[in-house]
Formats: sequence, structure tokens, C-alpha cells
Amino acid sequence: MNASVKAAIAHIDETAWTPIKYPKAVRDEEGQCWIPDAEIAEVPYTAFTSKPKKQQVTARLIVRRVKRLSAGAVPAGQGTLFDIWRYHAAFTDSPLALRDAERDHRRHAVVEQVIADVKNSAFAHAPSGHFQANAAWLALAALAHNLTRAAVALASAFHARATTATIRDHLINVPARLARSARRLTLHLPERWPWSEDFTQLFSTVHAPPVP
Repeated sequence: MNASVKAAIAHIDETAWTPIKYPKAVRDEEGQCWIPDAEIAEVPYTAFTSKPKKQQVTARLIVRRVKRLSAGAVPAGQGTLFDIWRYHAAFTDSPLALRDAERDHRRHAVVEQVIADVKNSAFAHAPSGHFQANAAWLALAALAHNLTRAAVALASAFHARATTATIRDHLINVPARLARSARRLTLHLPERWPWSEDFTQLFSTVHAPPVP
């Protein structure tokens, strides 16, 4: 959302916006709320204008806008004087129709979040200069990511949506102490630990007797 993108969005005619309704509400992290509907439009846009003409690219700027909701900002029973919007833009040369292209972009956005999460954890650094070694490491990183997501889904609803970095801080890198007494192992966890209930929920679930 640089200045030129904002200028292009500002030139979209108000009648060009098309309302859409999501089959499932979309999580808006900026507003910390679920968005059931939005409006979309598109406008031609030329990117890389600071570069030579042959390196510039003209394609479609697909824009989704949602109303900026702020809990408690408007007194009960009163409406706003005018709507305030948040804009999300995607630059693409997709031949799909506007609705399909916007939906396809949202699907890609989910994949990109997963890739960013993996790159911020197990695949932060490729360990070798050999392709085969890095391919094996990537497979292990994907396995670790999937196992982590499955585990935290059992811990709490909050951790099911958290990034791997948060999960490491809350549930994996735990300053605990393992003690042995009377041929039994005891895990001593921190006192006044804010994530104790989530950890206990996960621990109890994965150590429960198998269902017959």
C-alpha cells in the first residue's frame, strides 16, 4: 500500500465496487474481528514505474475493502457520518473474473502465511549446499510444522491460531525441571505460569489411554 497504490485506489469510482459475501467469515488480524462480507473492485495499474519502460508491468490491481470496525468507537444507537474502509490490494495478471481472482488471491494468502511461518522456524536456514540435503531438511520441517499445528490445536483455541514462534515461547521452550525419584520421573513446571492450563490440556490429551 504505497503512495501510487493508494492513488490508484482513490480513483476507483464508487459505483465500481461489487459486494461479496464469504461462505465462511475471513479473519482480519488488523481489526481483530471476523469479516463476513466485503466489496471488491479492480483498476489497471502499472508497477515498477521507477525502472526503465521495458521493465514496467501493467496488469490488474484487485482491491478488497472492508468497513473499519472499532468496538466502542460509536455510541450505541448512533451511526457513523460516513463509512471508513480498510483496503487490501493484490497486483495480478490473472485471467480469472474479478470474483474468482479475488477468491484465488485469498487462498494464496493462506499458503503464504504458512510458508512464512515455516521459514521463521525449522526452515529458517538451509543447512547444506546440496539440493538433496536441503530437500530432506524441508520435508522434516514440513513434518515438524504439521505435528506442531496438530498438537497446539489440542492445547487451546488461542494457540491453534498462534504462530510457531509464539508456540515455542509458550509451550515448547518451557523452563521445567525433570526429577527422578522412586524409579519415577516427575516434571516440575514453573509456578504462576500463564500457559499451565494449555500445557496440561495438551499433555493430558496426548498421554491419555488409546480409545478401544
